[in-house]
Amino acid sequence: MFALSARRAVASALTTRTLLRAYSVAAPTGLDEGEKNIFSKLAERFQPTALNVQDVSGGCGSFYAIAITSDAFKGLSTIKQHRLVNDALKKEIEGIHGLQLKTQSPQ
Repeated sequence: MFALSARRAVASALTTRTLLRAYSVAAPTGLDEGEKNIFSKLAERFQPTALNVQDVSGGCGSFYAIAITSDAFKGLSTIKQHRLVNDALKKEIEGIHGLQLKTQSPQ
């Protein structure tokens, strides 16, 4: 009986830790300098529950795809959410060719 309870507790803890890790916004390893810069600015400004920044220009840093989920977007239209991100990245946007944004508030 104890062994079964212990197994369930361990399985539950592992599942919880895995779920929490999936929503962590710690900067993933392997980001280039441009991705790190954008990631840190957005993480600081929006305190997101999920954030992904990817250089999709083949490594030259001219086009980024960003997916961000934050409470800061609750009740705002998609256009207003995108404007907030654009304002936060105003300086970075000056030096790039394009930006793909996917924004949402947590469910």
